[in-house]
Amino acid sequence: MKRLMKASILLIGAIITIGMVLFFVVIFANEVGREEVNPYPLTEDVISYQPIVEKELAKEAKEEYTAVVLALMMQESAGRGDDPMQASESACGEVGCIDNPNQSIKHGVSYFLDTLEAANGDLELALQSYNFGLGFIDYAVEKEMGYSQDLAIKFSQKKYDELKNTGNYSCLRDEAEEYDACYGDIYYVDAVYKYLPSALEQTDESVQVAQVSESNK
Repeated sequence: MKRLMKASILLIGAIITIGMVLFFVVIFANEVGREEVNPYPLTEDVISYQPIVEKELAKEAKEEYTAVVLALMMQESAGRGDDPMQASESACGEVGCIDNPNQSIKHGVSYFLDTLEAANGDLELALQSYNFGLGFIDYAVEKEMGYSQDLAIKFSQKKYDELKNTGNYSCLRDEAEEYDACYGDIYYVDAVYKYLPSALEQTDESVQVAQVSESNK
């Protein structure tokens, strides 16, 4: 009888142990699966600014660009600091003149929409111009071209050649240094797009840019 009870206790203990192991294996597998599907998540800081981003976009009836702006902010700062949109340079020509997140988002959204309008809705051209400045759109028009990686490299080379003696510019990426294209970030569009799937998951379907994920090739 005692042996039977002991065997039963051991069996129950083994079942419980196996169950717990399987439970943690499933949890771990789910987490790994999530990371594989979404390797570039938005930070909580960026997510916390979503209502303000939507509010600013709504002023121009452009809420469908919420995900794009969140992805852009993620690339700029991951939502950290007093200027999460890194909007100071476009606002006043120098770093650090904006020290309020709300003001940063207000100006950053406005500037993004300005680039989008100037680019005639070409999102990639608008995004690269957010990084390079509106002069990139003028350059594209002059060359009678839309956005391309090659065009971004050539513009960066041109501007870097003009400005490198100021000492204000250095290469952000090894690849850019190889091209001698150290003005801005020649891979800015790709850098923003890598966060777009996470941003689209975060936004409501009614404020998604449906074509964007497909344009990300």
